Amino acid sequence: MTQHVRIRWNPQAAENRAHAGAARGVRLAVEHLLQVSRPRVPIEEGTLERSGVATVDESSLTGAVAYDTPYAVRQHEDMTLRHDAGRGPKYLEQPLGEEAATMQQIIAAQVRRALQ
Repeated sequence: MTQHVRIRWNPQAAENRAHAGAARGVRLAVEHLLQVSRPRVPIEEGTLERSGVATVDESSLTGAVAYDTPYAVRQHEDMTLRHDAGRGPKYLEQPLGEEAATMQQIIAAQVRRALQ
C-alpha cells in the first residue's frame, strides 16, 4: 500500500518566526549580561551601576549593554584604579567573555521555541 503525503512549506513564515525568536533571544541574552555585570561595576554612590541599560535592534538582531556616565569608560579601562572587592575594571568585558556560551544558548533556545 502506497501512502502519499503532501507538505506545504512556507519559507517566509518559518524565517519570520526564526527572526522573532532570535530577537527575543538577543533581548534575553543582553538582559542576562546586564544582570551579571552589575555586581562587578565599581560602586561609590551607585550612579554608574544604575546607568546600565540593555538595548536591542530587532531588525539587525544586535544587542548592546552600556553604562552611561561621564566616567564609565575610565572606570572600565583604567586598571590602576582601586575598587571594592569583587568590583573593578573590565566590569562588562569580563562577564561578556564568561557568559558568551550562555548567551548563545539563550538565543538558540528562543529560536528553537519559535520554530516549534
